[in-house]
Amino acid sequence: MINTQLMIDYLSALSINNNREWYHANKEDFKKANAEFENLLQALMLEIGKFDSSILHNNPKDLTFKIVRDTRFSHNKSPYNPAFRAHISAQGKLPVPVGYYLMIKPGSQSFLGGGLFADMFKDATTMIRDFIAQNGKEWEKLIHAPAFEKHFTVQGSALKNVPAGYEKEHPQAEYLKYKSWYLEYPIKDEDLRDAEVFVAKAAELFQIMKPFNDYLNRALAGFQMPSR
Repeated sequence: MINTQLMIDYLSALSINNNREWYHANKEDFKKANAEFENLLQALMLEIGKFDSSILHNNPKDLTFKIVRDTRFSHNKSPYNPAFRAHISAQGKLPVPVGYYLMIKPGSQSFLGGGLFADMFKDATTMIRDFIAQNGKEWEKLIHAPAFEKHFTVQGSALKNVPAGYEKEHPQAEYLKYKSWYLEYPIKDEDLRDAEVFVAKAAELFQIMKPFNDYLNRALAGFQMPSR
């Protein structure tokens, strides 16, 4: 059995004691909670694999993000992000190709995500805009599918005006202003109590999300991650 309570308890304590002394004094608790998160990811991947086998080769360890924050350019100097996060895609945790995102953060701040969160990749933004401009009907059909509309709304930071090079009157003009196109489905703490129920529900939502991810991944075919 996966102990989700262990994750919630550890993250709740870390958010109250967000300092290096506490973190190092409770390193064993972190290891236990993190192991449970990896078990949860493994269970989730097996469920996702039933409708998207491209993700099955991943090792859960390689899909998670560090809990230690990079505070160099941030006003918030707390050293840790009290959340367990992972991105499951055909290429692991890289933002492209887009896949299935999970964040567990107590205080009902957890969510399931999909699509592209990355405002910093200008090439990716251009590729998606061009694709929507040329495949607008398919886009509309996707985002207005009843199951999709019931659970998701496309989010993302956007420009005030349609960017240069695209028709101002384009039927998808609103979406051409976007710099990111992503989905978030909020998860309450009590939704996490029973890991088995949670995994089944998350997989069901990710399956509804999949055509949206597939559309973006077709748009992003050939995208190269910028080299550092």
